[in-house]
Amino acid sequence: MINIYKDAGISDEVFSFGEKILESLKGRFEEIDKNAEYNQCKVILAMQKNRLSPEHFMTSTGYGYNDEGRDNLERIYADTFHTEAALVRPQITCGTHALNVALSANLRPGDELLSPVGKPYDTLEEVIGIRPSTGSLAEYGVTYRQVDLLEGDKFDFEGIKNAINEKTKLVTIQRSKGYQTRKTFSVEEIGTLIKFIKEIKPDVVCMVDNCYGEFVERIEPSDVGADMIVGSLIKNPGGGLASIGGYICGTEECIEKCAYRLTSPGLGREVGANLGIMQSLYQGFFLAPTVVAGALKGAIFAANIYEKLGFKVVPNGTESRHDIIQAVELKSREGLIAFCKGIQAAAPVDSYVDPEPGDMPGYDSQVIMAAGAFVQGSSIELSADGPVREPYAAYFQGGLTWFHAKHGILMSVQKMYEQNLIEL
Repeated sequence: MINIYKDAGISDEVFSFGEKILESLKGRFEEIDKNAEYNQCKVILAMQKNRLSPEHFMTSTGYGYNDEGRDNLERIYADTFHTEAALVRPQITCGTHALNVALSANLRPGDELLSPVGKPYDTLEEVIGIRPSTGSLAEYGVTYRQVDLLEGDKFDFEGIKNAINEKTKLVTIQRSKGYQTRKTFSVEEIGTLIKFIKEIKPDVVCMVDNCYGEFVERIEPSDVGADMIVGSLIKNPGGGLASIGGYICGTEECIEKCAYRLTSPGLGREVGANLGIMQSLYQGFFLAPTVVAGALKGAIFAANIYEKLGFKVVPNGTESRHDIIQAVELKSREGLIAFCKGIQAAAPVDSYVDPEPGDMPGYDSQVIMAAGAFVQGSSIELSADGPVREPYAAYFQGGLTWFHAKHGILMSVQKMYEQNLIEL
């Protein structure tokens, strides 16, 4: 084993350091496997209930009328996430697009959007209009208010109560941390927040940005009161096989509005060809619980390694996990770049490329991204990225297998070690 890693460019010192860390993680890895087994059963039962058959993999083109494969996939998502309905479409280009559809479909001019968990993810700022952008919600007369978290990443319940008013129509809750070093919220915490909000205003729509969180726990935000949960198929639920797409699961009323926004008034869910990718969407969803388990093991391994090396990591090496993202504050521009170069060097695709910081659409600072992925931008595959600004945090996620995640983390340590940025 040492020799094969040496062939990959990982020194004996780095490999041995990683093996010592792994010895202490066996118990946590067993618990992750138990959750994956539970979630695997959920997916299988939903597929069996909806009588999945080879006919559902057939291609549709053009309008996509009477596409039973598409419609059945949406029933399977709804049953897995325990919602009334779902919209699962390749026409949804990314997670930000899915969130934009959900927001713009359920908000009208004069309504107010509330974020009770502070600043949203960077790309959502232009959707909302926090940063002016063509076609933002602000341009359509939707106002925005946010309540920042208290110290310790606690909900400011008093501030939230004061922020909710007669105009508050939709509350958006971001489960994962985005490009912040706050904690990710557990499903239980999200449920407590939704219950508090609904007691103040029962008719408010609660939407959860579920990106990076699917199948990490045994329950989802839709099990604890969320009216909509939203995500990307090239993250957790696509299992690494989905080549494009997004999903919105929720109440029948919310999903109907989303369908009309995604396509056109009068058309809704009736149109939208699958273009021959249904088998990969079904099979990816089937594999997702196991793939997510591998990514979780990688995140925990990364947390423990970099914590041992003296870096701040969020979550830390012992905290419970509620998404697949691991933030590592690398203290310097050089450290961030070296980390990402290590992840890239471990990739099966474009391993020979050196990532460099650059301007990215939707971000207000330069971003460095490492992702040698089979699907462009797929962050359930081994990847790391981060804005080149203080505290120079890398956001590591993914790995279609645990062994690839391990390889990537060791390679990131190797690059840091070679540049004398760490001592083993």
